[in-house]
Amino acid sequence: MTDTTSPDTEPTVPPLPAFLSRDAIFDVSDIDFEDVPVPQWGGTVRVQALTGRERDKFEAEINGFARGGSGKKKNFDNFRARLVVASVIDPETGALMFGASDVAKLGQKSSKALTLIADVAQRLSGLSDEDAEELAGE
Repeated sequence: MTDTTSPDTEPTVPPLPAFLSRDAIFDVSDIDFEDVPVPQWGGTVRVQALTGRERDKFEAEINGFARGGSGKKKNFDNFRARLVVASVIDPETGALMFGASDVAKLGQKSSKALTLIADVAQRLSGLSDEDAEELAGE
């Protein structure tokens, strides 16, 4: 291999990446959100990405590990409604808008509206189609 740099030119070295400190990681706001128009409901909701803990809890519920389950039976009942409960927040306070007791009632709402919100929650939370297939055991 021939050296193409002239004797007067030093080769360029890419800069090293900045390594983060513990404090820098904890201080950064890294939970994305998106305001989603929901025409079926006549307004907009704020959808927030799941935190690592929230995603683990959500996946454990789907996989049947919540509340002492064995994990042998997947529970996709009200999947979209549960994702809406886990991700829709009050835009003024940042608190979750719904609680676990709202899942059944939300499950009776428009599947088009629930899917619209659930799709955004999945994207913001890094839940890919492959992740969904893995949850489904496909």
